[in-house]
Formats: sequence, C-alpha cells, structure tokens
Amino acid sequence: MPADLLAAASALVAAVLWGAGDFGGGMAAKRLPVFVVLFGAQVIGLAGAVAAALLAGEALPAPGDAAWAAAGAVFGSVGLAGLYRALADGRMAIVAPITGLLAAIIPVGVGFATAGVPGPVRLAGFGLALVAIVLVSIADDGTTGRGGLALAVGAGVAFGLYSTCVGQVEQGVFGPLAVARATSSVLTLLVVVALRTPVPTALRGQRAAGGLVALVGVLDLAGNAMFLLAAQGGGLALAAALGSLYPVATVVLAALILREPLGRVHGAGVVAAAIAALLVTGAG
Repeated sequence: MPADLLAAASALVAAVLWGAGDFGGGMAAKRLPVFVVLFGAQVIGLAGAVAAALLAGEALPAPGDAAWAAAGAVFGSVGLAGLYRALADGRMAIVAPITGLLAAIIPVGVGFATAGVPGPVRLAGFGLALVAIVLVSIADDGTTGRGGLALAVGAGVAFGLYSTCVGQVEQGVFGPLAVARATSSVLTLLVVVALRTPVPTALRGQRAAGGLVALVGVLDLAGNAMFLLAAQGGGLALAAALGSLYPVATVVLAALILREPLGRVHGAGVVAAAIAALLVTGAG
C-alpha cells in the first residue's frame, strides 16, 4: 500500500476512534465529575502506551520529541476537559463539529505561517468554515447554551494546538504517547486533588460508568497512535485533514444511541464543517 494511502487510512481510523472516545467521554461525564473521567482515561492510556512501547521495543523518545509530546499533553488535557463538559451539558451533534472544525484549522494555520499564503481553494475552505460555525450555532434548539458553545470553542483551540505539537514528533509512537499520558495524568490528578473531588464517592455504584471511562482511555490512545502514524507517514496536513472528521462519528453515535434529532440546517452545518476541514487541510 502506498505511503500516502496508508497515512490517509490511519488518519481516518484515528477519526473514528477519537469520535467514539469523545462520545463515551461525554456520556461518562454525565454520571461522573469531568476530571475523574479525564484522569481515569489518561491513566488507562498511560498503562496501554507503556505496555505497547515495551512490546514494540521502542527506545526512549528523544528529548525534543518528549518535549513536544508533553507540551501537546497540556493542551490535550485542557481540550478534553472542556469537550467532555460541553458534551455532557449540551447536544453532542452541535458541540462536536465546532471542536473538530477549530482543531483542523489551527494546525493548518501554523503551516500557512511557515509555508506561505494558501491557494484559493484553502481560502475558500476558511470562508466555508465560518459558514459552518454559523449554521451549527443557529441550529441550536436551546439545549446547548452559550456556556456549552464557549467550552466547545475552547476545546477546539486546545485540540488544534495539541495536534500541532504532536505533529512535530519525528520518531516513535507509543514512547512519546507514554510521555504525553504521564503528563496528562499528573495534571489531571493535581486538579482532582485541588478541587477535592471525592473520587471513591463519585465511583460508588458507577461500575458501568467506570467501564466506559476505561474504554474511552483505550479508544483515545489508539486514536492518537493512528494520528501519529498518519502525521509521520503523510504529514501534519493530511493527518489533520482526515483526523478532524472525528465529529462525524460522535454525531452518528449521538443520533443512533441518544436519538438526537438532526435538522436540515444543523445537518448542513455538519456537512459544511466536514467539507471545510478537507478544503483547508487537504487542498493543494
């Protein structure tokens, strides 16, 4: 299989895994405190990354790669915390496209700053991105307030910075991800302690939610591994272009499982967001 095709396939798998993980994280955050969900998922991801790195025989990541992974983990933790809270408070089919759109635009913007002014197709993508944000916003039926939309925007910015940082990792997959997960685990643990979150009390009688958190940790780790493979094999633009489609999986799951309605205007916004993500990241 050609390298570009393999990278594209990896990025698409990452999108599916991320979207499913976000749906699970939002569901878990309806029953458990957000940072308990985030901490549990990061610890599971850390254990999985260390085990996978050992099985794959990966060497310790280079200092530069470790630094980029740790920096990305800071942004990723902020993004996930905001996203899970937004998904728990508002309609997933509105929140997810906004985060995905911003997560796609930011890495491309960094590329524009370093590689020059984009062509007309990508510029059109930015215009369509603005239209998409308007469409998914006016499609709100009142169940997602301004707070939820603000969290979605903040999460999207954080995810965009995360992708930009992780995309700089040159070698290794699970080694750098272990560094990222260790960083995230420490950060979220500090927040849990600072907020005096009663973890044992929160988990009491929530076995199903605890299992969901573990699944989210596995999905998120696998998605990040596929994203790294895509970025290393096909470049950050390709990985961001296809990986940013993860809200589609979240929206589909929300419609199938939660029966969230998809109106025409809202559906048009979701489609516009997906097309804009492809235009601004995948066009030549």
